[in-house]
Amino acid sequence: MQPFTIHPPKQVKPVVKQNYFLSQPHQPFFLFGIVWAIVSMIVFMLGFKGVFSLHVSPLYFHVYSLIFIVFSQFFHGFLLTTFPRFCASSMVSKRVYIAIFSAYEIGALLFTIGVFTSNILFLSGAGILLLAHSFSIYQLYVIYENGKSPIKKDPFWILVAHFIGLFSHFVFFIGFFLDIADIHIYWYDIAHASGFYLYIIFLTFTVATRMIPFFSHVQIQRTPKFVPIVFGILSVKVFCIIFTFYGLETGVDLILSLVLFKEFLRWKLPIFSSPAILWILHLALFWLPIGLFLGAIGKLCEYYFGVYLVYMDTHFLALGFLTTILIGFGTRIALGHSSQPPYANRFTKFIFILTQIALVARIIYSLVMGFDINALWTFDLSISLWLLLFGLWGYYYAPVLINGKKIN
Repeated sequence: MQPFTIHPPKQVKPVVKQNYFLSQPHQPFFLFGIVWAIVSMIVFMLGFKGVFSLHVSPLYFHVYSLIFIVFSQFFHGFLLTTFPRFCASSMVSKRVYIAIFSAYEIGALLFTIGVFTSNILFLSGAGILLLAHSFSIYQLYVIYENGKSPIKKDPFWILVAHFIGLFSHFVFFIGFFLDIADIHIYWYDIAHASGFYLYIIFLTFTVATRMIPFFSHVQIQRTPKFVPIVFGILSVKVFCIIFTFYGLETGVDLILSLVLFKEFLRWKLPIFSSPAILWILHLALFWLPIGLFLGAIGKLCEYYFGVYLVYMDTHFLALGFLTTILIGFGTRIALGHSSQPPYANRFTKFIFILTQIALVARIIYSLVMGFDINALWTFDLSISLWLLLFGLWGYYYAPVLINGKKIN
């Protein structure tokens, strides 16, 4: 007779459901980019209107938060997802991009709370954001170095933009520290000009001129040295801003606008025959030369009429070019990476149009201030439209980013 033995049942490991929200880098970065676009603008508005006293200039907060909290998060989410494909490299590990994302949110939270409450707190937040930015660039550099792609011209310039952005970020951090210590030296224009034009604008330009023709299924042959030529002209512009050569800067803007406009026309993008998800990107691309041209006209008005148009030239690019690209890319990537066709429905088209309305409202505010018209409500209007834009975009696309909801 065989001995009778009872074997304990095998232990079956429970299936751990993957967190969809953290499954791809762009999802958390995009969602919190939207959140901080709203929060940072509300804080700026309250500080600018004197509702609350901030521990840093409202202008400095506005520029720093948009460049290094809002726009940087969007681009790091995008590049940590797509840069490996640019370079034919392995994808960024989940552990790495979650660490970067977490550092960004901790730094942004401390910085934002600190501007209301404590110099030490807001400086600590800026320090954490600087470290997060540095780690992001390190990851992009590793991807670039390990990539097998034989052509890395665009990734190279993307890295150049990021390293200049890191320099600008460092100057902001040192500038904040010096202001707290009551040591006042010339630093803001260096940080702002390099961070806005050679980091965010040039980075957006480099990514857009690579991706928009690809999305449009158009084979283009860019003019030789086109990207380095644009970088060189933008560098001259930054030099003019730092050393206050405003007349020369106006000429530089006109030259750059002509160079860009001529090149974009040469590509023969199917602007009038493209679906809405593409024509908004085409419009955004042409906003770069148009914004530079109109900004130069604005500077001439300031010179000849003695008016101050309150950064009108900057907002032509920040809203017309940068934010329109952001909305277009963000929408396309959110849909495409959730296995949905990149299609712009009626609501999405409304968001695209609202972006342009927000730009017009901000330009009207500049004109109101420049020509001393009693219509200060235009400031509130421009801020409200920004909040509405990102609020609606977030409300509609947050479910896509969080759980992959299908859009009708």
